[in-house]
Amino acid sequence: MIAYHFPPLQGSSGILRTLHFARALPNFGWTPSVLSADIRAYEATSNDLLDKVPAGLQVQRAFALDASRHLAFFRRYPGWLARPDRWTSWLVGAIPAGLRMIRARKPDLLWSTYPIPSAHLIGYWLARITGIPWVADFRDPMAHAGYPENAKTWQSYLKTEQRVFARASLAVFATEGAARLYKERYPFAAARIKVVENGYDETAFPSTQPNHSSPTLNPGKITLLHSGIVYPAWRNPAALLSAVAMLIKQGQLNPNQFRLRFRAPVHDAFLAKLVDEHQLGTVVEVLPALDYAAAIGEMLAADGLFLLQSAECNDQIPAKFYEYLRAGKPIIAFTDPAGDTASVMHQAGLPHIADLDDADAIARTFLPFVQAIQSNTAPIADANCIRLAARDERTRQLAGLLDALQPQHPS
Repeated sequence: MIAYHFPPLQGSSGILRTLHFARALPNFGWTPSVLSADIRAYEATSNDLLDKVPAGLQVQRAFALDASRHLAFFRRYPGWLARPDRWTSWLVGAIPAGLRMIRARKPDLLWSTYPIPSAHLIGYWLARITGIPWVADFRDPMAHAGYPENAKTWQSYLKTEQRVFARASLAVFATEGAARLYKERYPFAAARIKVVENGYDETAFPSTQPNHSSPTLNPGKITLLHSGIVYPAWRNPAALLSAVAMLIKQGQLNPNQFRLRFRAPVHDAFLAKLVDEHQLGTVVEVLPALDYAAAIGEMLAADGLFLLQSAECNDQIPAKFYEYLRAGKPIIAFTDPAGDTASVMHQAGLPHIADLDDADAIARTFLPFVQAIQSNTAPIADANCIRLAARDERTRQLAGLLDALQPQHPS
């Protein structure tokens, strides 16, 4: 398993996908080992997931540098050192390290995971050199309209994609929309494109079901929570804050009985500016990151949860959505009604959806959502939908795909 995102890296939901696959695949007849990057390549680290790494799991870390921190002179560095990403130096250490692991362990399969394109380049070269079947886990689209913004970087992403589809036995995506996009882009590889959605880790949640009558985050006030990054380009809450300000001004929303909480948004200054512009300083809370267990606990204590996703990301679903499902709380999504995020909301029986960029539509949806929470009539996700979103079920799907590539492998 070739994965840049692995504990103790801090701040990426991609860690959870790889980590749980590494933990759960042995239950389905597969014994993984992990090839990751030297810890110095990580911008920030945290120990909160280290106890989730299985004691017997081999984790090999190879030489890697972050161009922006280790190869910069007066904070500047040549662009080619960061194409396709800032950790392209990882290839220098990972390809020899991977070959040594292959000689020692004689694996049946290779598996690499994005969003670091270099991981797929490592998978490509190891598969090309050894001939071992290779599964490329994209999760989300790589090169798409407007991303990456730099033309040369975009070309390097596209070239990486092309190498993947020329060599990989399977390409796996986290949403149907992303898979559909790539089937259209690479029709010759359509049969090799599969979907394994993200999910939640059941062991991260209390063994008992959430108590919906438990105290809220702000007793006496309805508190809606967004847990995770707020991207100015793709998860911009400007229209949401405009709608909230409008509802308060019209007297339809009581600012003394309501809070909107952003936990670990990363772009705090951007968000603070929006809050000031809409004069919502007493209503909106912008708070720092928590460790994983505490973040889950906060979801369970919130009155409701909300998602932000722009139309530019219609082929993606925020990974937090699946933890939101398991939390058993009402969910409202501010997203394009035609996108994949809206689709999974409907599948889960969650009707509160409004376009992220339409303040009037948000106001029309937001107020009934808050009122439904106040009256204890807000819908929560369908129980069967929650069960199927467990990461153990996602691992079962992945193992089935791997078994099909190695028919002689025992299930």
